[in-house]
Amino acid sequence: MIYQDNIKAILLEMWPTILLISVVLLSMRVFNIIKNKESVTLYKELMSYLFIIYILCLFYVVTFHDVSWSESNFTPFKEILRYNVGSRLFFKNVIGNMVMFVPFGLFASYFLKLDRVYQISLLTFITSITVEITQLLIGRVFDVDDLLLNLIGGIIGYGIYRLIHNIKDKLPSFLKKDYIYNIIMILLFGLMIFYIVKVVI
Repeated sequence: MIYQDNIKAILLEMWPTILLISVVLLSMRVFNIIKNKESVTLYKELMSYLFIIYILCLFYVVTFHDVSWSESNFTPFKEILRYNVGSRLFFKNVIGNMVMFVPFGLFASYFLKLDRVYQISLLTFITSITVEITQLLIGRVFDVDDLLLNLIGGIIGYGIYRLIHNIKDKLPSFLKKDYIYNIIMILLFGLMIFYIVKVVI
């Protein structure tokens, strides 16, 4: 329930930006496809779009949403151990910081075709440390525990990517066709649009 409430709050704040960016991206992409006579794979286009929207929402969360006025933490595990396991704050601040970077690990691994865990670890670390330093510069706080949790989240996302990749390799050839992936992505995309509209309206 806590994650659903947070997602709803973010969508209520972000939907105008998401709508604007979506129209701009779609019109530019369609124009580019027509102009250059490119061939298009729908599920890949949708994956690229979702990654952009995810990055927008991520950066909104870490720079504007749920501002904290506590002090910076440079001691590993200090904040993590402060919460009772299973409590609302534990799920929000510990599990939430991991979950927030799972899509990053998944998307980055997919687009870059990563095959080593150190690769996603480095990319996640660079992104997360940039986030933490930015938060410090704009008057929020730096938390080394967030860095650790984000890193774990990125690695989990990489693990999900590798699992899907391995399952895909074992599928019969007729299930590896682009139209199958297109159908799956259209269904997921449709559910996402339905959820956003339901929240906003």
